[in-house]
Amino acid sequence: MFTDRNRKRIIEGLVTVIAIVFLAILILHENQFANPHEELVKKSIATVIVLVSLVLFYVLYDKLAILPVELWQNRKLIRKLSINDFKTRYAGSYLGMVWAFVQPVVTILVYWFVFEKGFNAKAERLAGGGDAPYVLWLTAGIVPWFYFAEALSNGTTALLEYSYLVKKVVFKISIIPIIKIIAATFIHGFFVLFMLILFACHGFYPDLYTLQIFYFSLCLFIFVLGLSYATCSIVIFFRDLTQIIAIILQVGMWATPILWKISILPEEYQILFKLNPVFYIVNGYRSALLEKTWFWEDFYSTMYFWIVTAVIFGVGALFFKRLKVHFADVL
Repeated sequence: MFTDRNRKRIIEGLVTVIAIVFLAILILHENQFANPHEELVKKSIATVIVLVSLVLFYVLYDKLAILPVELWQNRKLIRKLSINDFKTRYAGSYLGMVWAFVQPVVTILVYWFVFEKGFNAKAERLAGGGDAPYVLWLTAGIVPWFYFAEALSNGTTALLEYSYLVKKVVFKISIIPIIKIIAATFIHGFFVLFMLILFACHGFYPDLYTLQIFYFSLCLFIFVLGLSYATCSIVIFFRDLTQIIAIILQVGMWATPILWKISILPEEYQILFKLNPVFYIVNGYRSALLEKTWFWEDFYSTMYFWIVTAVIFGVGALFFKRLKVHFADVL
């Protein structure tokens, strides 16, 4: 039986080992095609960020670790409520859960028709040689975006929707946002299957590279979960946030190179779009399914994404812990 003190030591030790491995890979990584000075600057900045994050984790452990511990302890309840949330979302409608898939499929068909047939979008040239039909390039980018948009929207309003549970003193309200994220994951799983079948119909069959879809889905899950803990806490006190997020998602779809290729921009502007963490996910799906490259080959993008995700998750956990004592009063 683990005590809180033993659990703390285990978690701190695990995080320390991960940080050491992270730093070792960072320091030993070499890119023979890169400018040595630029490589040194990137490594120095990344090393400082990792070390500062590690120190902050030790200092703020009691505030940061409580959330993951609660989620793990209530994992069975989370699974049960997630399945129930998914089943009841479309209860009462004639087509039921079919509506969860109709709108995204129609959206893909509309964009494909407009850009490929209307604007005569050509097949996308792949880095490794060869071409990919535009519909495949589009689908590989828009499927993870659908997941992100639905998970963030539902995660933001999770506490409002389950306000009757928030008011229960004995209920662990920290599990509510993840319930909505997991429910969105079920739908995402269907679209991944749909996407793989579509790719196979065009001669792009699953292989070892395809397994990276699980990795990038996990990346997006953790990123949007951390973001949702912050937004669901704020929206209780500032209801306009739901409308702001809707606008951000609408603009974000165009700001994230999903319908267009980032290579059309000058190199000095490309970095601005690459700072968007969702770009890493979208580009990762395309790399796994079309380019046939491994995620660690884009080393610095991977480092950047996980550092940003860790910061966002930490900030989200702090927001949630600080504000949750006021949720029941406001709701």
